[in-house]
Amino acid sequence: MTRVVLSSDHAAIDLRRAVADHVSAQGYEVIDIGPQTAESTHYPLHGRAAAEAVSAGEADLGIVLCGTGQGIMMAANKVPGVRCGVCSDTFSAAMIRAHNDANMLSLGARVLGEGLALEIVDAFLSTEFEGGRHATRVGMIEDAS
Repeated sequence: MTRVVLSSDHAAIDLRRAVADHVSAQGYEVIDIGPQTAESTHYPLHGRAAAEAVSAGEADLGIVLCGTGQGIMMAANKVPGVRCGVCSDTFSAAMIRAHNDANMLSLGARVLGEGLALEIVDAFLSTEFEGGRHATRVGMIEDAS
């Protein structure tokens, strides 16, 4: 069973919970590492924690959320072996998996409605890495870290 770690800052708790329910209903194992209250918190801590779970093999994929998705994505990408992209459309979500072998998705709770966010999650989770010429490019990304 594919394990998906989820984390967010305070701005994205409600959307993270909706994503967790949606992903769990599809048969994925969800590892929700919080936070659980709306008390102000720091997105870099949550992005790093989820990315470390992916990097360590504790989760196969990760989904992180903050107000825009940008800051938490930047924090996640600081962890070696993590390739996280922020997406606001389904095409980009599929392409970061197919061409970039992204192992994490970032969403902006203040940018997306719940319906579109769940469609983006579905596109991300249902797309496989194509390999081939893309594997060479992913290797180049890894070498640049």
